[in-house]
Amino acid sequence: MRILIVTDAWYPQVNGVVRTLDETARALEAMGHSVEVIAPSDGFRTLPLPTYPDIRISLFARREVARRIIAFAPEAIHIATEGPLGWAARGHCLRWGMPFTTSYHTKFPEYVRARAPIPLSLTYNYVRKFHEPGGCTMVTTPSMVEFLKARDFKHLAPWARGVDLEQFNPKWREAPEDVYAGLARPVWVNVGRVAVEKNIEAFLALDLPGTKVVVGDGPAKAALAAKYPDAVFTGVKSGDTLARHFADADVFVFPSLTDTFGLVIVEAMASGTPVAAYPVTGPIDIIPGSKAGVVDEDLKTACEAALKLSREDAVIHAQNYSWHTVGKRFFELLTPDYEPTARARWKRLKQSAKWGARMATKSVRKVRKRGGER
Repeated sequence: MRILIVTDAWYPQVNGVVRTLDETARALEAMGHSVEVIAPSDGFRTLPLPTYPDIRISLFARREVARRIIAFAPEAIHIATEGPLGWAARGHCLRWGMPFTTSYHTKFPEYVRARAPIPLSLTYNYVRKFHEPGGCTMVTTPSMVEFLKARDFKHLAPWARGVDLEQFNPKWREAPEDVYAGLARPVWVNVGRVAVEKNIEAFLALDLPGTKVVVGDGPAKAALAAKYPDAVFTGVKSGDTLARHFADADVFVFPSLTDTFGLVIVEAMASGTPVAAYPVTGPIDIIPGSKAGVVDEDLKTACEAALKLSREDAVIHAQNYSWHTVGKRFFELLTPDYEPTARARWKRLKQSAKWGARMATKSVRKVRKRGGER
């Protein structure tokens, strides 16, 4: 099947949404499907997102999105984000009568509320409007399904996350070098974007022995580093180096209250590092009963309890998550258009696009004949 994924979050961004979509696309391709991704870094004019300069949003994308959709003629379309590219693709699908699915990756209204005094009800109306026409909205966990149902979202289905068990592996802890050499133990680590909505200060403010380490970058990094000089801020890490930062830690601390899953949770577990977190959406779907972590309203209590857990149990629990399973579930939830009319529709659209291009070329030629370009 030809599957199109439209996303406003893509490389060079480094976050759970990008990793999820990339790994899902790889899993689909391994199953024999053809996958095309429309993303901001793929030739679109972009602008840095206010307060998030590392995230760029696409400008004037509607026409180009239409061109790329028509050129690929997908049998299934998935719109992953509520940004400019997502809205453009959504509009075209509705206009052409093409079924599509969406996914809900983050508590976007809470993210906005953390930065501006905008009522949650207003932002949830905006987000609900975006997802409503889709055949299915894929969300991270069963608890997130219930969370959104209470806010009048429809057509919801759980779609979990996976972990690369080859990359995130306890073997890195046995490596000759320790990335935290010289730091007082135990080492408590957090990995992710350093931003206000991640609630990292709740972690840094804890009275814990040893050393707190923050791996990642973001708009709140400078202020937090100045306020908590005893903590270690490593900046962004990737690949084997990131895997070693997970494995060499003693406890992974996940203070976020807004994530819908927390991909870093299972990456830490796969590395053999137990997790401490609040009992909120994401952690409560992964941790309770796993022997791989602890959730508690008192994050310090969760940290102290997680330090006593078996690292082997964390590894065992992480093996329940695989990207192949994630990709298979994604494919099951797609709402493809198998009807014979679909091919006729794409044929008409392609003919219309070619006709429009010819008319535009003729118009330019006429203007030049009249005395030059305008």
